[in-house]
Amino acid sequence: MPRRPLVVFGLLGTTLDAGAGPRRWERWRPTVALCSHDDLVVDRLELLVPRGQQALARIVVADLAQIAPETVVRVHELAITDPWDLEETYGALYDLFRGYDLAPEREDYLAHITTGTHIAQISLFLLVEARHLPGRLLQTAPPRDGKRPRAGQPVAGEVAIIDLDLARYDKIAARFAREHKDAASLLKGGIATRNPAFNRLVDELEQVALGSRDPILLLGPTGAGKSQLARRVYQLKKARRQVEGPLVEVNCATIRGDGAMSALFGHVKGAYTGAATGRAGFLRAADRGVLFLDELGELGLAEQAMLLRAIEDHRFVPVGADAEVASDFVLLAGTNRDLPALAARGEFRADLLARLDLWTFRLPGLAARPEDIAPNLDHELEAISAARGVHVTMTREAKDAFLGFATAPAATWPGNFRDLTAAVRRMATLATGARIAVADVERERARLAAAWAPAADGPARGAARAGGGGGPHPPAAAAPGELDRVDRLLGPRAADLDLVDRAQLAVVLAVAAESASLSDAGRRLYAASRARKTTANDADRLRKYLARWSLTWADVRG
Repeated sequence: MPRRPLVVFGLLGTTLDAGAGPRRWERWRPTVALCSHDDLVVDRLELLVPRGQQALARIVVADLAQIAPETVVRVHELAITDPWDLEETYGALYDLFRGYDLAPEREDYLAHITTGTHIAQISLFLLVEARHLPGRLLQTAPPRDGKRPRAGQPVAGEVAIIDLDLARYDKIAARFAREHKDAASLLKGGIATRNPAFNRLVDELEQVALGSRDPILLLGPTGAGKSQLARRVYQLKKARRQVEGPLVEVNCATIRGDGAMSALFGHVKGAYTGAATGRAGFLRAADRGVLFLDELGELGLAEQAMLLRAIEDHRFVPVGADAEVASDFVLLAGTNRDLPALAARGEFRADLLARLDLWTFRLPGLAARPEDIAPNLDHELEAISAARGVHVTMTREAKDAFLGFATAPAATWPGNFRDLTAAVRRMATLATGARIAVADVERERARLAAAWAPAADGPARGAARAGGGGGPHPPAAAAPGELDRVDRLLGPRAADLDLVDRAQLAVVLAVAAESASLSDAGRRLYAASRARKTTANDADRLRKYLARWSLTWADVRG
């Protein structure tokens, strides 16, 4: 594997690097010595020069060209008036790195902290530790044996990767605390969560996201916020320059079947009938970025096997290709399914689960975070106001009434934050003058109570829903047995269905349950349109319809 270019950032030492006459070669000069080691090949030196030291910088650059012509030297003047001022020095270096085109996926970085004032050295250390410079620290030292080099050759000395103990620098510890707070706020979407368990989860996730490129598995029920959290992890890694590529989001439930392999891993032209052009695939699209595979448990076993190889080696073979391709991505995965149970039944590869289970974060549902409903309610009101260009408010009485109902033990929130978002939108839409009143809350409370009623309530439950109007569940015309069948087959995914889709699927499943075969069910379901066609393939139409919901005839009949 070819060596990646090595880039060193180092301050010009106004004392240690000084010297203009021939005898300067007899002295150990850290910046010159840095490029004198056979086992440390510096491809590019970013020389940070204090104000007023341009003459010395020209001498050092000329000496470097003589002893290390392969090293490219670039000079940056630092606009620092007081090199012993911590805030000024740190700020100047911070601005330098923020404006520098860093590419940690292609280059390796070292920060040379032997030269410069102690303040400058500390500032460099902090910037590396905070990942504003995604590299390591380097220290050089004069030779211990006192040997002099040949005439015209520099005194090389020693080099070492080091670690410093900055425990005594409590004055600037607050800067790290602010950065940690900002990162945690980003992961929470700017919402001040009050749930201790979720706060602990976010703190650990921040550490993992910034300290590792290992896969991260997000578990939790539908609507718990897995997709949103994955996007924020990407934003955090992007802000800290850990990735430079895109975020590629894939819902695995939508790519099941024959096209899944091509969608994920790509294909070459002519790989199969109809493949008139090649396709890169999602994994290659995520090169140097983040790949988020939502609903991971829906992937087939063949795709799981190739995914495991791609995670471990970052290489895979596209469909129909003869050679491997590479993609260096960070994997985030989400699911609401019980992966260990699937693995025990042979429906999910145990080796892939073991690889993914290194960092697993289980997101609690909204019902388990009642103290977070109030800040999320405020967040939703702000989001709706921004989207509509109208300031949507809520009276104090209305807010108290809503929170009293929303945080009660009977509030199950099966769709979690999706349910909360929908409830706030409905209240805001029906409110008079963009001000939600108690009457609007009571109307929404009745709607949600009807939607959350147990299935055993039967007709009474349906009547309540019909009176509420606009709810997310099927109308009373759907029989209880049909509703149960949809929930049983789709599980948590049933909560994502629109009203019309859920009602239609319930009818299809009811007909299928009473039919002897796929063809028989197809003939019954498509009888009207079938009579108008000269040829018909009702079984194929029904098979494709079921595939929309990731169902097969065997699933339905089972």
